[in-house]
Amino acid sequence: MAQEVGLYIHVPFCRSRCHFCAFYLQMYREDRASAYIASLLRELTLYVERNPFGGSFSGRPLTSVYFGGGTPTTLRPDYLSDILTRIRSAFPVRQDAEITLEAHPDTVTTEGLGLLARTGFNRISFGIQSMEEHELLRVGRRSLLGTAKRAVANARQAGFANINLDLIYGLPGQTLESWLATLRETLSLLPTHVSCYALTIEEGTRLNVDRHRGEVVEPDEELQNRMEDTAQVVLENAGYVRYELSNYARPGFACRHNLLYWTDGEYLGLGPSAQSYLNGCRFGNVEDLGAYHRLIEAGRVPVETVERLSPRQRAREAIVFGLRLIEGIDQDLLRRDADRQHLARTIERLIGEDLLESRAEKIRLTERGRRVADSIAVELL
Repeated sequence: MAQEVGLYIHVPFCRSRCHFCAFYLQMYREDRASAYIASLLRELTLYVERNPFGGSFSGRPLTSVYFGGGTPTTLRPDYLSDILTRIRSAFPVRQDAEITLEAHPDTVTTEGLGLLARTGFNRISFGIQSMEEHELLRVGRRSLLGTAKRAVANARQAGFANINLDLIYGLPGQTLESWLATLRETLSLLPTHVSCYALTIEEGTRLNVDRHRGEVVEPDEELQNRMEDTAQVVLENAGYVRYELSNYARPGFACRHNLLYWTDGEYLGLGPSAQSYLNGCRFGNVEDLGAYHRLIEAGRVPVETVERLSPRQRAREAIVFGLRLIEGIDQDLLRRDADRQHLARTIERLIGEDLLESRAEKIRLTERGRRVADSIAVELL
């Protein structure tokens, strides 16, 4: 059977930039959108025609297609529909493929969502972040509670049965009580999937500028830990399964595209700043829309960085990413590492420090280990 592969499409446009956002994007303009789509479709053709990184896509069905950003729904629904149609003509797509669209509540209508559902989009992910309006305004979000509720209702009416809501905890001014209120409002919308991310203040963001000015303080780590614990209790009591550090799903609704990242799966990324992992090679597109256009016009794939991983690097990355899953990794994965003795000593030490645990041929993070997952990843790499 042909190995499956995922496809990621980066749409680099938003109507405005949230204060916590560090992703590459530009403000939406119709002329920029038209030029972007032309280049994106040409990039798609270049991969079909030239297969620059090996491992032919022929016969490899796409198990998932993911439109991320930015805000993909800044593009008109007919533009998004056309892109998906071209993808289907270029690559085999499994009949039951998960096809996800990230969306901002302000940028969707029932009519537009209906077109997207008929085209084949079957999963939608709304960036809600909070259900408390004053918290949203503090981070530059214009979408308020009523808009979010309408967007979810419109998506369900249009035919989307698989709906994810993204939330952030540790926002400026957020309390444990307001976070609990957000979780309860979220549950009232009956999503199939909920993502809960701890706020980090990154370089290049408005929040980072405000922090240096003394207008915003770093998120309180202890409070964020309590918020994480609260989310787990509330969501699990409501029937959601925590399957990854930041993600909860109804049974059968885990995000198949993101599982590719955590299970050493392969994926191709298209669009400016998109990342790919194919045939043991990680490569990333140029993070500039103008440069992206110029490279495409010259008939070149717009790749800026390339890293070919050694067998040891591939094995270690599979371990590190796999440990993000709550169930952990098979111990057999450890035995494939070229430096097994050193790895075994590191694992034993982390188990002794109550950061990892061994259960039924699985290695996984403990509750304490989940708090410092990034530090553990550094040690294992």
